[in-house]
Amino acid sequence: MKLNTSPQKPALNWLPLSVFVISGLLTLFAVPYYALTHGFDGWQIAAMIIGIIFCEISITAGYHRLWSHRAYEAHWLVRLFFAIGGTYAVQNTILHWSSDHRIHHRHVDNNDKDPYSAKRGFWYSHMGWMIRDYDLNPNKEFENCKDLKKDPIVMFQHKHYLPLVLSINFGIPILLGLWHGDLIGMMLLAGVARLTISHHLTFFINSLAHVWGSQPYSDKNTSRDNPLIALLTFGEGYHNYHHSFQRDYRNALRWWQYDPTKWLIRSLYFVGLAKNLYRTPLEYIEIERAQMLLKNTTSKLSRRFQSEALIQRLHEEYDMLINNINEFARVKRQWMEARKSSMIEAYDLEALNEKVETLKANFLEQKKNWLNFNARVAMA
Repeated sequence: MKLNTSPQKPALNWLPLSVFVISGLLTLFAVPYYALTHGFDGWQIAAMIIGIIFCEISITAGYHRLWSHRAYEAHWLVRLFFAIGGTYAVQNTILHWSSDHRIHHRHVDNNDKDPYSAKRGFWYSHMGWMIRDYDLNPNKEFENCKDLKKDPIVMFQHKHYLPLVLSINFGIPILLGLWHGDLIGMMLLAGVARLTISHHLTFFINSLAHVWGSQPYSDKNTSRDNPLIALLTFGEGYHNYHHSFQRDYRNALRWWQYDPTKWLIRSLYFVGLAKNLYRTPLEYIEIERAQMLLKNTTSKLSRRFQSEALIQRLHEEYDMLINNINEFARVKRQWMEARKSSMIEAYDLEALNEKVETLKANFLEQKKNWLNFNARVAMA
C-alpha cells in the first residue's frame, strides 16, 4: 500500500475565502448583468470610484506608511479618517495588518517566515496566504506593534472590528442607495465592486510589485520598481525603493513619478495635520543606486571579450563618486550638529552650509559623469 507522504495543506480560512468568493462572483456576474438590464448612472460610478480611492489611500497612507512604518506622525482626525477607510477596505485591523507587514519586511522572501513571500508564487503572495491558515506570524499578542497599542484609535478599531466592518460596508452603500433611489445598483457598485477592486489593487503590491519591474536600488529581495503598478496602487509600485528605504514617507523620489500617497502626506504636513515626515538622507540613496549600477554594468562587461580595462575604469569612477558622497555626508553631519550648538557663530554656520552645498554640487556632477560613463560602456 502506497502511503501519502505529501505535506498536508493548512486548514481553509472560511471567512476571508467567503468574502473573496462572494464579492468576486458578484462583481464578475451580477454587476455586468445589472448594467445590461438596468444600467448604472454617473452618481453610482462616482460613488464606486470615490470609495476605491478612500479605501486605497487609507491603506497606503494610513495602514502602510503611517502605522506600519511610522514614516510620519498624524493628527487624530487624520488617523480616524484612515481607520474608517481601512475598515471600509476590509483588510483586517490596523494592528493585525501592521504586524504582518513588519514581519514581511523583516523576513522578506523567506518562505518559512514571510507571511506573503513572493517566492512561494504569484497566487500565494496575491491572496493565497489569506485563504489558508499558514500561521507565519509568531506575534500572537502583536508584540512587534507595542507602539501601535498606545494609539486609542488603533485599539478601538481592533476591539470592535467586525461590527465596524459590517456597519460601514453595508451602511454607506445603503445610505447612498436610499438617497439615490436605486438601492441594489448602489450596493453592487459602491459596495461589492468597490470592495473587490480595492482588494486586488492592494494585493498587487504583495504580488505584482515583487515579480515585474526594475531593481535600481537592490537585488537582495524580489521587490521591483514599476511605474504602471504605481499607477494602480497609489504610488506603492516603486517597491524596490520602498524595500531599500522602508521608513521613508515617499515611495517615488522624482516630482514626475506618480505617488499620490506622498503628495497627500506632504499636503497634510503643510496644513498642520502631519509632522516629522521621515526622508532618507540623499547620500544613502545615491550609494545604493551607485552600488547597484556598478554591479549591473560590471556583469555586462564581464560577459565581453577583453573588457578588464573598462571594468577597472568603471571601478575607479565608482570610487570617485563614493568618495565625493562620503565627503558631502561628513560635512553635512558637521553642519547639522553645528546648528544644534549655541556656541557657533552665525557666519561660521553659514560658511559650513555653503561648503555643504558646494560638496553636494560636486557629488551630483560626479554622479552625472558616472551615469554617462555607465551608459557609454554599456553600449560600447
